Amino acid sequence: MWSKKGAQMKITKISVYKKALPYVDGEYRWGAGNAISIAQSSVVVIETNAGISGCGEFCPCGENYMVANSEGVTAVAPLLAKSLLGQDPRQIGKIERMMDHTLQGHGYAKAPFDAACWDILGKAVEQPVWMLLGGKQTDGAPMYRVAPQNEPEAMAKDMDRLREKGYRHFQIKVGENWATDIERIKATVPLLKPGELAFADANQGWRVDQALRVARATRHLDYIMEQPCHTYDECLQVRRRVDLPMKLDECITDFKTAQRVVNDRAAEIICLKISKQGGLSKTRRMRDYFIDHGIPVVSEDTWGGEITTAAVAHLAASTPKEMLINSTDLHHYNTASTGKPGPPTKDGKLYVSDAPGLGVEPDFESLGTAVAVYQL
Repeated sequence: MWSKKGAQMKITKISVYKKALPYVDGEYRWGAGNAISIAQSSVVVIETNAGISGCGEFCPCGENYMVANSEGVTAVAPLLAKSLLGQDPRQIGKIERMMDHTLQGHGYAKAPFDAACWDILGKAVEQPVWMLLGGKQTDGAPMYRVAPQNEPEAMAKDMDRLREKGYRHFQIKVGENWATDIERIKATVPLLKPGELAFADANQGWRVDQALRVARATRHLDYIMEQPCHTYDECLQVRRRVDLPMKLDECITDFKTAQRVVNDRAAEIICLKISKQGGLSKTRRMRDYFIDHGIPVVSEDTWGGEITTAAVAHLAASTPKEMLINSTDLHHYNTASTGKPGPPTKDGKLYVSDAPGLGVEPDFESLGTAVAVYQL
């Protein structure tokens, strides 16, 4: 535990790194005609006068995903660095408010700075981040894995391949063409074995009338409909007309929307992406709010490597087991690395490090030279 009588821990240096993360299976297709083969990640490393450093990562699922941009972190770094240099990173709430005061919105770009401060706090008090988030309540989070858009028969084969690797929850990517999506759902959902789950994720790709037609054509199948339409109100309109469980994701961007979900009973499951919610600090509050109102959650992020997955694992581990639907091993989606070591996985479950902080360090050999450095 760091302690120096009369001394304050201060942020002395902030570095930003960029890293291309090629998708392990070549091309990742989702939503209404979206596809990526390489995701662009940003890693933030914060150093202090105490010799303790922390790291955080943000990586969008393509350049057009929820207006989040891989250049966002680089763009906001000069503004945030001006405010954060000289501050005590252990004062998480103060740091969060300072970032929000400095820059309105753009939570995804602030998220890696927030995670790096949680990492430093954990190291300073010699505790893993999951302890600081409420303690370990899930020891091994069930993982889902994506079956990207493809021909229906190919997606069915993809599920078998993933099942052999231990996954028992499957996210079936739909949203490209509602008629073909019906066939995708019919080709995959009946293959589920006892104890398995399927999520038909349109990633905002359907109109309301299309979502209703898909639901009507597949109502005899047991699956969860995920984010069928673009806006919250459109998804709510679908929710009130179908008897399938509803999972909301992209439209859950702030606490006011979370309150609407509770008041409207708009969903049975909420997907919390750490960067989408604006960082680990805001995600924790939102998670606890949903749990207090009986709505289970998914712990994940938009994309990323080992550093992102570590934060996801800590959030998952600190979520009550009965209120955690699943999580995912984003670091296994890539052929390149952002940190070491990555959270361990076994038998379809994601485990968390018990080391102080996030339990992962930047892979500087992989990251290369910083694209921006700010220091006192």
